[in-house]
Amino acid sequence: MTQYKILLFDLDGTLTDSAEGIFKCVEYALASAGRAQPDAKTLRRFVGPPLIESFQTFCGMTYDEAEAAVASYRERYNRVGLYENRLYHGVSELLSKLRYAGYRLGIATSKPEIYTVRILKHFGIIGHFEAIAGVSLDKDNETKADMIRLCMKKMNLSDNDKPYTLMIGDRKYDIIGARECGIDCAGVLYGFAPDGELEEYKASHLVHSVGELGQILL
Repeated sequence: MTQYKILLFDLDGTLTDSAEGIFKCVEYALASAGRAQPDAKTLRRFVGPPLIESFQTFCGMTYDEAEAAVASYRERYNRVGLYENRLYHGVSELLSKLRYAGYRLGIATSKPEIYTVRILKHFGIIGHFEAIAGVSLDKDNETKADMIRLCMKKMNLSDNDKPYTLMIGDRKYDIIGARECGIDCAGVLYGFAPDGELEEYKASHLVHSVGELGQILL
């Protein structure tokens, strides 16, 4: 991966293990709607795609029901859920080393940008990133590709920079979004993807741990 100079990171499942907060907020939203609690496999599917899509796809909700569920989810997430979270081992050190090595770093996430900024500040790593792109609270149809484009725009990147730009994420949405934007994607196998997903969607590179990612990039 030595040709890359610009790294765009996903957040959930890539830099942070956010499972506890996301799962509890999904359960809270479904309980508020009088819905049955999902099993563990269904909960894991909520990490990656937009929430409005997940409540419809995985819980059989109508659009209006899903919209209400998202509001309930965010009500709890804003109070406590975003802090039910932890950095994966070695992430802080890796980001420092990447910056020192001359990489330009950005965040492209399907998490609302307002929450993303708070989380990065909470863990003391926001200073490593040149740009942060997350979804808006008042929009339901923003994709990972939209976030990648936004991050690249904030970093003043052009088409000439695409061969040197790498998206790093843990779900198929990262691969699909990167491909749509004309850049490569490294899939991290320690995140939330179901077994075989990153291979099926043909990530440009696969890594098993934060340490392995560092070894390859540095």
